[in-house]
This record gives sequence, C-alpha cells and structure tokens, in this order.
Amino acid sequence: MSAVEVNFDGLVGPTHNYGGLSVGNVASMSHGDEPSNPRAAALQGLVKMRALLRMGIRQGVLPPHERPYVPKLRRFGLTGTDAEVIRRAGREAPTLLRNCASASAMWTANAATVSPSADTDDERVHFTPANLAAMFHRSIEPPFTGRALRAIFAGDPFVHHEPVPGGGAMGDEGAANHTRLAASHGAPGLELFTYGRSAFERLSSVRFLPRQAKEASEAVFRRHKLDEGRTVFVRQSQEAIDAGAFHNDVVGVGNGTVLLYHQKAYERPGEMRAEVTAKAAALGFEPTFIEVTEDELPLEDAISSYLFNSQLVTLPSGRMSLVLPTDAEENEATKAWVDANVGGNGPIAKAQFLDVKQSMANGGGPACLRLRVVLTDEELAAVAPGVLLDEAGIDALEDWVRAHYRDRLTPTDLGDPALLHESREALDALTRLLGLGNLYDFQL
Repeated sequence: MSAVEVNFDGLVGPTHNYGGLSVGNVASMSHGDEPSNPRAAALQGLVKMRALLRMGIRQGVLPPHERPYVPKLRRFGLTGTDAEVIRRAGREAPTLLRNCASASAMWTANAATVSPSADTDDERVHFTPANLAAMFHRSIEPPFTGRALRAIFAGDPFVHHEPVPGGGAMGDEGAANHTRLAASHGAPGLELFTYGRSAFERLSSVRFLPRQAKEASEAVFRRHKLDEGRTVFVRQSQEAIDAGAFHNDVVGVGNGTVLLYHQKAYERPGEMRAEVTAKAAALGFEPTFIEVTEDELPLEDAISSYLFNSQLVTLPSGRMSLVLPTDAEENEATKAWVDANVGGNGPIAKAQFLDVKQSMANGGGPACLRLRVVLTDEELAAVAPGVLLDEAGIDALEDWVRAHYRDRLTPTDLGDPALLHESREALDALTRLLGLGNLYDFQL
C-alpha cells in the first residue's frame, strides 16, 4: 500500500526557558538559569521544517501547550485571579512555577507512540499519548496532547488511546523509545520498542534512573493490536542512560531498513540484531545495521553532539539523508564519523546540518522535535488541513512568532503575569491560523 511519512514538528512555545528541570538530561541540567530566546528557538524550528519540506519530506506541525498552566498551579493551593496565581507562584513556589511553565512539549517525539495502519490488526492508525511520568513538568502534558491529537487526527482512520497508567516507575516516553523498520513506509513493518527497566525492578548503583518501563511498552503493543512476530522489545544499556542518554533516540535512530546506533546503546546488541533480522526476513526485507563503535565515536561525544538524535529520512529519490544539529558538525569526532560514513555507496546518501541550538541547550535535537506519522492517501486526507505545511504556511507561522514571542526570557520572568497574557494571546491567534478552533482551556 502507498503511504508517506509526515514529520509533525512541535512549535516551540512562548515560554521556552532554561529551567534545568530534566534530571538525566545533561544539557538541560548544565544550562539551567541561563537566559533563553523563545523567538529564536521557534524560528530555528521553523527553519528546520522548511529545510525538510524542501527536501521533499511532508511536514506538519503540532501546537504548543498553554504555559504557564494556571489550572495545575491552582491545584497546589494558589488562589486568586490568574494574574494573582502567577505572582504568588513566583514568590512562594518558584520551582513549581518553572515546572508549570516549561515549554517541553516542543519535543513531540515524546508526545505519543504511533503505529501505522500497515502494522495494526484493525488496519487503523493508533495513537497512545506518552504518560511522561518520570518528570513532573512533563507529566502535565498528556491530557492536552491527547486533545490536540484527537482534533488533528479525527475520524474513522484513527484510534486514540488514553496514556498508560503511571505511578512509581511505570513511565512511557513515547516515540523517543520506539522506531519502525520496513521495506517502505506503506509496507508492513517491524516495530522496535526500547525500554530501560521493569517498573517493578529494584535498581541500585545507577547514576540516572531509566524512564521507560517494559510494561508500558508492552501495553502500547497490546493496545495497538500489533503482531508479536513483527515486534521486538530490547533493553537500553544502563551505561548509556548513566552517560546522559535519557531516551534511546539519543543513541539510536531507524528509518526504512536501516538502524543506526551506538555500540553501547543496547544491553545485548547481538541478540537484538538476530531477532530483528529473523523477524524482518518474514516481512521480506534485510535490515542494515550501522553500529558506531566506541573507538569510532566515544559515547560521550555521541551524546554531547547528538549524532543519533538526528532525523534519518527517505528522500523522494529513495536514498536517505541524515539531518543533524550543527553541534554534530562542531564536534571533531562526530564530524569525522559523518565524513567517513555518509555518502558514497552507503545507505545514507547525504548529511545536512541545521542550527537548533536553542533546543539543543535544553537537550533536544532534530529528532526530539518531531513525531513521525505514516499515513496512506486516505488517512492524510482526514488530517486537519491547517497543520500540514507548505512554504506559505511556514511564512505565516514565522510572522506569527515575530509578532508574539519575546527575544529574551529567564526563569525569574515566568512570574510576570504579562507573559501569561502574551502567551494566551499568541495561542489564540495560532488556533485561528491552523484552523483548530477552540483547543486550549482558556478558550473553552
């Protein structure tokens, strides 16, 4: 069946800031309290979307979440008008305010896990919003994520599930720990779920706790009506997690028949390759494994440069391109690996470096910023048209950003009620621009 992969990028929200909230995310932890530039961050994201569009990749967009999120602050006993709640939070609970003002929903690789209709028993596209239980600031996101996905992907071709129940270590981090291999986008594929632990496992002597529970991945597998013979569960290595690979997409990326990963990404890479190879054979394709060894690229460099948090995409010609952050170009070891392994007769024909430094400083590379959704022509026709971008649509979004976003923001600015007003004004205009109607709590 013919199908295309659409990259739905998250629009960076007006409150993009460096709150240092994400434990285990080395970049986020190291840039905490620095001033950010929300306008530059959003425009960098749109430049990336335009670059993908010009490469012949279908491009969509997902709206930012409302932040600061006053309803959550009220549940902590902060009362008064919305402006008074913001002022009180800034004075009495500034760390709570940082969490409720985070623009982390920009990283839509964590929005949900998506299975295309070619893989599911009922031949419908399935969405499960991630519960993001590992971090409080991200655990706020699932209700609105589900609402937005239902508004954008409406109708019979789509099935929307509730997030996997959280609690304890029952974390689900979405597509950042999931990839799909297939002979083509429209062909039946093999879905690869990477987990860090059992939710009921007692861990000791670890630097950072894994965020993805095996039981959560298995729940998504069951809900999406996937075939056991076309699904692989693999454990991420604790060494990679402790080094700062808080999601598997920091040390591995797949596309088509290619799986590109670091030697230390998985606990038992040999067993993973054997199972993927056997199950791919039943689907009529042979996977290509590109394992980057520690000698070629030390794990520390791989994580700091985000080589693997790049977008590996199939061009209209059928060849593949690797879309990397400029940080990878600036890292000597990473650039050397790219120069030696991209191009020629290999499966990856070209590399393109893009500046997403505002996102990178918070620990999100090109792959973090997008949710991949494979759609047939019929399914694509059912998607809300305003979120599917062309050049004019990106122009309009750039104008919207310039009209509404600040060019400097510090965590202390989050206590300014004017920021809440500016953000709501921006989001109200955005829903009209994208044709999504009344979507946010303040609009309902």
